[in-house]
Amino acid sequence: MATPSGPLSIPVSRATAISEQATYRKVAWRLTPLLLLCYVVAYLDRVNVGFAKLQMAADLQLSDAVYGFGAGVFFLGYFLFEVPSNLILHRVGARVWIARIMITWGVVSALTMFVRTPGMFFVMRFLLGVAEAGFFPGVILYLTYWYPSSRRGMTTAWLVTGVALSGLIGGPLSGWLLKTLDGVNQWHGWQWLFLVEGLPSVLVGFVVLAKLDERIETARWLSDDEKSLLLANLRADAQAKPVVCLRALFANPRVWLISLIHFLFVMGLYGVGFWLPTIIKSTGVADPLTIGLLSAIPFGAAVIAMLAAARHADHRRERRKHVAASALAGALGLLLAVLWANHTALAMCALTLAAAGIAFINAIGNLAGFLGPYAVGWLKEATHSSAPAMYLLAACMALGALLALALPARLVDR
Repeated sequence: MATPSGPLSIPVSRATAISEQATYRKVAWRLTPLLLLCYVVAYLDRVNVGFAKLQMAADLQLSDAVYGFGAGVFFLGYFLFEVPSNLILHRVGARVWIARIMITWGVVSALTMFVRTPGMFFVMRFLLGVAEAGFFPGVILYLTYWYPSSRRGMTTAWLVTGVALSGLIGGPLSGWLLKTLDGVNQWHGWQWLFLVEGLPSVLVGFVVLAKLDERIETARWLSDDEKSLLLANLRADAQAKPVVCLRALFANPRVWLISLIHFLFVMGLYGVGFWLPTIIKSTGVADPLTIGLLSAIPFGAAVIAMLAAARHADHRRERRKHVAASALAGALGLLLAVLWANHTALAMCALTLAAAGIAFINAIGNLAGFLGPYAVGWLKEATHSSAPAMYLLAACMALGALLALALPARLVDR
């Protein structure tokens, strides 16, 4: 009997691959845009206080150290409640719990418009951290319900671009709100900023409640064959994973080394993130809208750098040098920002280099998220200059780069 030929005679293995690719593409288009939107509005509510400071510091008599502590205390609440939040998410379901997180943090962020004293500022920032606790790890846990480990990397990379996208969108928006709504209804511009930028989180939370499916089995937009394929891949992935003793995990020095690298990188990320508007203002720019527009430049470069560097690292199967080079670029940018502090155009070039480098090695490091902004504020107040704080953040980035190179290649370059 003759073997069929022509366009319909696709080998079984190839047909299976095509079907699998199409199924995961379908899942990605259904989940990724919504989760990315969640992360964009989450990060916006986390760091919009940097723009609010341009006005609220004078209105509430906040010193740089007090502001830095308030900006960073968010991460103490986040750190303390992160694990309990994820345990609850696993118990009650991702759809309900992620929606709860978003709605409550949007409400808390909006209510920050009513703070009147440094103490109230600290409390609201801490409560914002409590409300948002577990969001990003919870989303990563949710992805494990849909993707095997080999397919989660690119989705996670797209989610992390939400940090840069948030700055790209939020900077001009925040500057516009500060400039145009200041005095409307007898409210300050920074009060409008918290209200207007808090509401999207609430709205997106309700969208999550309506649109996000708990698991593969409940997704009515998947066929039975597609569900079977996805579930089979998850079972195979689970069987391939080794069983790791928790005690052995914490006893492994490489775990602590990687944690330290993340800590140092996040010092730079949030140290700059919470102070970028103030740094731009110190170069001689006074108009809030102009500050907002200028702040979008580093984040725009960061989006491009994150995607390009991640693609190149995956193509070369080499990650240590990419991480180290990105961290060193961030450190160099911070140092140049100090040297060119009196020249707005040059300072923006330096900050763009710093943001692009920092964005690529962005990771979750909650204690560093607290320490970074507070250290910048304390040093700025103690020395009456931004330079020592930028030197500290640059040193953290450079040390993180050296430690990244110290990791064994076989551990990360695969």
